[in-house]
Amino acid sequence: KMDFITFDPEVAEYVYPLMRSVDTAIYGRTTYQMMEGYWPSVLDDANAAGGEKAHARWYADVKKIVASRTLPARTGQVTIAGDHIVSVIAAAKQQPGGDMMIFASPTLSHALSAAGLIDEWRLTWQPVILGGGLPLFGGKEARSKLELRSSNTFRSGVVATHHVARG
Repeated sequence: KMDFITFDPEVAEYVYPLMRSVDTAIYGRTTYQMMEGYWPSVLDDANAAGGEKAHARWYADVKKIVASRTLPARTGQVTIAGDHIVSVIAAAKQQPGGDMMIFASPTLSHALSAAGLIDEWRLTWQPVILGGGLPLFGGKEARSKLELRSSNTFRSGVVATHHVARG
């Protein structure tokens, strides 16, 4: 359940332009199932706001790579990677195209970071302490040096940061 996330018009104004360069979305199974259960229906929702409709169109068009050992194989825009997620992402990074972005998956972020496959971190820090769940950077044995490129603080208390990995 992600009811702790603040995603207001000010945050949306920051996030949606970033996503224009993304042509591959990377999800863990749980997040993918949540997205798949919501965004396709927005396209037919007469009450959906313009930003929601635009995001729903992006979601419909974007290639999706899903880390799951239980979902059945898919064709078309969805690749179910299973136990081979690191090699699937490594191969996808070698292909021409736009940016790739991980959505809400600490476990997947751990695996891809450990494999050296994350070039940039674009994080939105929510003004909430959950007291549980999976840590984003947990279990990492080697240090990763990051360079801060930008930060934005929104009226809601959300802070967005952009870091790039340094050798």
